[in-house]
Amino acid sequence: MRDVDALIEQYGLEDDGEHVIVPFLGKNGKRKKRYILKRSFVRVMYQEGFFVDYPLADVIRATIAYPEMPLSESLYLLARESG
Repeated sequence: MRDVDALIEQYGLEDDGEHVIVPFLGKNGKRKKRYILKRSFVRVMYQEGFFVDYPLADVIRATIAYPEMPLSESLYLLARESG
């Protein structure tokens, strides 16, 4: 979880012991927050009936990059950008 703590510090995120909290401005200009459970992996279920376990650090990066999008889409875009 050291990499997660480094991301929290790097991006100025909040954390309450159980969650990483990603604050952002919504499209309407209001302040919003995304709460991500602090676990080693986050399971994302897809419509096709399968799932993928993503490392927490990747979930945080995807949420920071695309906070208004569904997590599955933001993870896809992040993976596509990084090659």
